[in-house]
Amino acid sequence: MSAVDKTSEIKLKIGLGKDKIPMRIDWQAEGGPNGPTSTEAKAFLLSIFDKDSRDTLKMDLWTKDMQVNEMDRFFFQTLRGLADTYFKATQNQQLATDMQKFVQYFGEQTEVLPKK
Repeated sequence: MSAVDKTSEIKLKIGLGKDKIPMRIDWQAEGGPNGPTSTEAKAFLLSIFDKDSRDTLKMDLWTKDMQVNEMDRFFFQTLRGLADTYFKATQNQQLATDMQKFVQYFGEQTEVLPKK
């Protein structure tokens, strides 16, 4: 395994209301092509595969003002990206295609995409 030449940080800042429900999500990342990036978000999904336990650790948060149609679009785009990433990582065309078929179905059912 090669040595780490550089590190980079991604920061999440969660503003909670009195009821401990997220009211605001801000994120910042360094080292992008145009320098640091910082912006406000309404939701994030984080999955980390632990090297030793081989378990996936998850953290999913969304702000109180996230609308259902926005969540539908967020999940549609996330699922589409996961199918693409799965293919890039495994080259398993058949399973990636099956995943994309579900993404299409999901998009149509949530009306993110027009029904065929």
